[in-house]
Amino acid sequence: MEIKTIGVVGAGTMGHGIAQVALQAGLQVLLADVAKDILERAQGRITSGLAKAVEKGKLTDVQRGEMLKSLTPTTALADFAAADFVIEAVIEDFSMKKRIFEELDRACRPGVILATNTSSISITKIASTTSTPSRVVGMHFFNPVAFMRLVEIIPGFATEEKTVAATHQLAERLGKIPVEATDYPGFLANRILLPMINEAVYALMGGVGTAEAIDNVMKLGANHPMGPLALADLIGLDVCLAVMRTLHEGFGESKYRPCPLLVRMVDAGFLGQKTGRGFYTYDQTRKG
Repeated sequence: MEIKTIGVVGAGTMGHGIAQVALQAGLQVLLADVAKDILERAQGRITSGLAKAVEKGKLTDVQRGEMLKSLTPTTALADFAAADFVIEAVIEDFSMKKRIFEELDRACRPGVILATNTSSISITKIASTTSTPSRVVGMHFFNPVAFMRLVEIIPGFATEEKTVAATHQLAERLGKIPVEATDYPGFLANRILLPMINEAVYALMGGVGTAEAIDNVMKLGANHPMGPLALADLIGLDVCLAVMRTLHEGFGESKYRPCPLLVRMVDAGFLGQKTGRGFYTYDQTRKG
């Protein structure tokens, strides 16, 4: 099936980023969320992102205008009957993903690939909620989507090879570099990255160093572009906690136990950049 129209479920940080790169690749985009105000914010961020591409000379103003015309917001997944490929990008909650995939299974045409942007939940488990798990695959983007080139592609236990091949091709069309991972908790990136972030939070809780000291050690000593605590703020502390809980539950090993300080901060609503406070504080007036 030729892919002309992409459906993206979830208009948050990851969803609107995926929608933007799809528009820039010349695709029609259906962007769905539960409320019109969420969709309006996403449209504003996509407009801003494309405007920055124009400023950098990557797009013309005419191209930007045509791309925005190719974006269709909707609150009804039934509209995804027009989609040739669907990417789900909602929060890391299996019950919510289950409901969405059951609805997509009914709404989409036979043969349409249903991809999930989950960062840690089993693809096989998500696929089992549909009538055709052979067409379900993991397609894990990284934040910020417009700049991060990696996409993890994760087949489930029943995913067909042609589904995987088509997903690889789409990732490349979006300007990404696909890397395939096996369907184990955390896949590749988060199985390596999140325990490092979690250990950094343990070091902070134990008074081994300040947040600035911990981040500077990894930036200056390991040549990381961001320190682990600043990166956690960018990812979202709630997302970090969800991934650590998935790793801990999936492997049953104490080394994956979420740091109590991380749990407390999420309980307090200190989720990082998106709430203005995490391990650092942020100016909310600059969001948008």
